[in-house]
Amino acid sequence: MRRRITTLAVSAALAGGVLFAAVPAQAAQGAVAARGKVTCHIGQMSQEAKAHRSKAAKLDARGQHKAAGKERAKARAIEKRIKQCQDADRNNPGPFGS
Repeated sequence: MRRRITTLAVSAALAGGVLFAAVPAQAAQGAVAARGKVTCHIGQMSQEAKAHRSKAAKLDARGQHKAAGKERAKARAIEKRIKQCQDADRNNPGPFGS
């Protein structure tokens, strides 16, 4: 009897874990679909990255290395988003899968 109760408890715990693990994945898909279309202005974004890089160089020249590092991090983040947009454009099959 004790073995049966333990087996049932373990089975219930495993089933509950599977349900909890599955819920966030389903919720994330709905959130992405609800967000809608994402537009990337690559030219504008590259200008922003360039501005952050030049500001970082000026801050370095003034001796403000910590602030310059933050500006370079902002530029890297923008460049990463540009790359993601370019990859999405390259790998998107289009509306009809062509």
